[in-house]
Amino acid sequence: MFQKGTLGESGGGKIMKFVLIPDSFKGTLSSVQICKITAEKIREHFPDSEITEIPVADGGEGSVDAFLFALGGEKVNVKVKNPYFEDMDSYFGLLDEGKTAVVEMASCAGLPLVEKRKNPKLATTYGVGQLMVEAAKRGVEKIIVGLGGSATNDGGCGAAAAAGVKFYNKEGKEFIPTGGTVIDIERIDLSGMNEVFKNIELIAMCDIDNPMYGPFGASYVFAPQKGADAECVEELDEGMKNLSRVITRTIGKDIGEMPGTGAAGAMGAGMVAFFNAKLQMGIQTVLDTVKFDEKIADADYIFTGEGKLDSQSLRGKVVMGIAKRAQEQEKKVIAVVGGAEDKNIKEAYCMGVTAVFPINRLPQDFSVSRQYSVENLSCTVDNILRLLK
Repeated sequence: MFQKGTLGESGGGKIMKFVLIPDSFKGTLSSVQICKITAEKIREHFPDSEITEIPVADGGEGSVDAFLFALGGEKVNVKVKNPYFEDMDSYFGLLDEGKTAVVEMASCAGLPLVEKRKNPKLATTYGVGQLMVEAAKRGVEKIIVGLGGSATNDGGCGAAAAAGVKFYNKEGKEFIPTGGTVIDIERIDLSGMNEVFKNIELIAMCDIDNPMYGPFGASYVFAPQKGADAECVEELDEGMKNLSRVITRTIGKDIGEMPGTGAAGAMGAGMVAFFNAKLQMGIQTVLDTVKFDEKIADADYIFTGEGKLDSQSLRGKVVMGIAKRAQEQEKKVIAVVGGAEDKNIKEAYCMGVTAVFPINRLPQDFSVSRQYSVENLSCTVDNILRLLK
């Protein structure tokens, strides 16, 4: 829930309002931790201030909890299939009085679930489809699906199968494709798609622009971290090419090179082809969902940040996405980051960021500095607030 400080008069008689909306510092601090540390420091220096905390998740693990923390709502537990078709307990979130559902792909198709037995040729997104069906049955108007952290490379075929889409091989036999068998798909029948999705808006949170296949596609870029060796990567890529061809025949549109279709083992492609979903940058989805523009209308300062401010950041990730929206209301945006490249800092200023503060105070390697992330963040925020005061 949004957390507010005790209302009253601070120095000068004005109640200061801070909006905290950081991304996580990968491998060190979660966005919830960063919000907590920053809020504690603000209360030390501005005890009567109003604080709004909006932790950001990129669509991967923790996305549902981040939305629920920011907006409140209900976490619904569901028994679904894991990446290897085994039963497991998963969940989705209900927001906005049950009008919006958030499904976290990583909650049932995530890499941590298969850490000691990675095999993208066998992994499935079937459980993700089950979550989507259960969420849709709740009568929601919108389903947001976070694409990230997956163990899969099945092009979303498993999720589609769970929703009623049928896949057939050359012999006319129906089967549920996995990463290793999408190459066997000869025909796709969309007529059995569950009617429950008929009037629901579907948004897929996607922060990458990789295509389905090729050297920058789902298999070559992401499958190695899912357990694929060089030979396996080639096989998976051929499967993606075949899936793309069959999708083109089925829907009459070639989406193989559409930016973002390669996300999460080409789950991005499956969301577009089978669910008619819109691929949208994660931060834009978050900002729209939490009604960011309204939240900052009376804010004095916006604190954001991410692990490293680099060229990827400038392509519309968390800090830049926030800065662009805040700039429209001429709000001050302070980016507290793990590290930053000088040339990117200059560009960030041109795109709406007021100031950038890297937290590392000593010239240490990341393997060392990461151990002091809490202290370094706390000290940096403390110094910023002393200046503001």
